[in-house]
Amino acid sequence: MRFRRNKPAVISLCFLAALILLVVLWPWVAPYSWETISDAQFQPPSAKHWFGTDVHGRDLLTRVIFGARVSLLVGVVGAGVAFVIGVAWGAVSGYVGGRIDGMMMRFVDVLYSLPSIIFVIVLLTTLKEGATKWLTSTLGAKAAAQAPMLLLFAGLGAVSWLTMARIVRGQVLALRSRAFVDASRSLGASHARIIWRHILPNVWGIVIVYLTLTVPSVILYESFLSYLGLGIQPPMASWGSLVAEGAGQLNPIRIYWWLVVFPSAMLVTTLLALNFLGDGLRDAFDPKGQI
Repeated sequence: MRFRRNKPAVISLCFLAALILLVVLWPWVAPYSWETISDAQFQPPSAKHWFGTDVHGRDLLTRVIFGARVSLLVGVVGAGVAFVIGVAWGAVSGYVGGRIDGMMMRFVDVLYSLPSIIFVIVLLTTLKEGATKWLTSTLGAKAAAQAPMLLLFAGLGAVSWLTMARIVRGQVLALRSRAFVDASRSLGASHARIIWRHILPNVWGIVIVYLTLTVPSVILYESFLSYLGLGIQPPMASWGSLVAEGAGQLNPIRIYWWLVVFPSAMLVTTLLALNFLGDGLRDAFDPKGQI
């Protein structure tokens, strides 16, 4: 009920649901292919091409919706990696405590000291060639074409779980000395059962809230890397790569504004919706809101 009273969060949830539905259904209803090249280059928005066409004559609306599939997939996978690693690391560190907790959190501090975006860029540039060769020899050339995306998943996931681990650790530290945990321990429950059945259910609320806030940050990272040419490679597209392609066509003689405006608008609107959704969930799970 508290979430429904938050109108921006409800509108954001409806927008995201409609976007996901459109992305899923678009391949069956799209009038144009996302990769078919035609002679209709640099056509402005019209009744035939709502978002115009790009330098290769491809329908930009189809490209933007296809790019949504990639950007949302990167965001969800990156947040999923952060969820799995961060929750496991933080729960074990907070529950065990002592010297092990200190060593585990010092490792997190070391990773925190590294500039995250620089770390991902170094990972993509140094491992790309080796990953491509390995995938080519083991799975074939078609699988090797997905090497940049797989490295992107790995890199973004590797830097997204640190804050999640700290949040979960703090919650577990506050819960491990509670009476219901002591009662479970006195009844002979194993450590794994105590963590999984008694401690983690009490932190899912804040974890879900932070998870919704992690998705837009991962999407923003991916868009920036794709804009630099280190993320999604043509002919595939993400919102970041579409913005980069559009910016490359800007010149003082002709400004093809639609190549930049529409992908950027979709990116900004989706990020705002995800942040509003996260704020709404945070307020809904806030115990103070129950007063």
